[in-house]
Amino acid sequence: MAFSLSSQQPPQSTPPPPPQPQHITITSTPLNDHQQQDQIHAQISNKTTIVQITKNNNKKSYTQLLIINYICLFVGSVSSTLLSKFYFNHKGGSRWASTWVQAAGFPLLLFPIYLPYYLLKCTPRRPFSRFTPNLLLLSILIGFLLGINNLLFSWGNSYLPVSTSALLLSSQLAFTLILSVIIVKQKVTFSNLNCVILLTLSSVLLALGSKHDKPQNLSKGKYFIGFFSTVGAGLLFSLYLPLMEKIYRKVYCYSMVVEMQLIMQIAATVLATIGMAADGGFSEMKNESLKVFDLGTKAYWLTVSFNMVTWQLCFMGTAGMVFLTSSLTGGICMTALLSMNVLGGVLVYRDEFGGVKAVSTLLCVWGFSSYVYGMYIKIKEEKEKEKMMNNNDADDDDDHRQRFMEMAEIVTQGG
Repeated sequence: MAFSLSSQQPPQSTPPPPPQPQHITITSTPLNDHQQQDQIHAQISNKTTIVQITKNNNKKSYTQLLIINYICLFVGSVSSTLLSKFYFNHKGGSRWASTWVQAAGFPLLLFPIYLPYYLLKCTPRRPFSRFTPNLLLLSILIGFLLGINNLLFSWGNSYLPVSTSALLLSSQLAFTLILSVIIVKQKVTFSNLNCVILLTLSSVLLALGSKHDKPQNLSKGKYFIGFFSTVGAGLLFSLYLPLMEKIYRKVYCYSMVVEMQLIMQIAATVLATIGMAADGGFSEMKNESLKVFDLGTKAYWLTVSFNMVTWQLCFMGTAGMVFLTSSLTGGICMTALLSMNVLGGVLVYRDEFGGVKAVSTLLCVWGFSSYVYGMYIKIKEEKEKEKMMNNNDADDDDDHRQRFMEMAEIVTQGG
């Protein structure tokens, strides 16, 4: 028994590890508590940083997309108007062809729809996913509305100087404001009301002084057909803008806006194609390219092709502006470009620019400037509110940190 006891004692005394773990845990306990506190600080700060970075990235992406759409609207609006006038100035006379060209460039929209998913692999969303039958039907109906608008615009642009046509279209802003109030409950402020009044006065002043602005060899009847066709196009487009804003509220991404635009342009092309087929428009286009267009066949088809591209830029830019901002802001941006159309018509086609048009243009610029100033004040107030909210969130984060630190100290003391 003595031997057995003495033989069992060394195994009990030889392993010193039990006291070492106890010693390590005792000395490392405060360090772990400090590490836990540091982790708490890091987690809170990381969450705040991630939220801030996400907001900044969203704002940056939104701003970039907004700039891209406005560039498309700018280039498309000015160039399409000048090219349409170029077509008519060089003996192109088919208004159905001009209408068809405005929508027939819809295949160009297939690239931004399908390339990001199938080729670039930069989006997980499959094209036309969550595109409901109701959304398809609305897109087709509005596409027909656009087709009628395109026809009216073609008639107006074929008879009127570019400057007169552009300034007349500024009257659509008044109707856009009224319909936006009715359809999308747009708030009426001093800045947008002042802008609409000034632009309406600009159009009325132009109409009163437009009797001396007829092109040569154009009858009074045709001139007034062009005049009222342009006004009708402005009315239809002012209806289009708030309708699209209301529909876009059911759309959850910009890709669906492009897809809707594709459907609308297809519908407008179908309407123009039916009109051309019934009126002999296709044979008229062929005859124009071979015998009528005074710059030759190649120049004819180049004009048609470039016009297709510029019109798609114009319509896509407009749709993007409405989706990213509002129908009224989209109308304001288009009105701002009318002065560029006026300048382009004067510089390129030597349209007359007398005192009446000068005053009308000044009223147009004045109205747009007042709206821009109102938007600047509104954005400034929104930034101040956002800054106050961020400060409140920072205070809440500080409170959370203090509570976590107090809890960590309690745990440390209790350990």
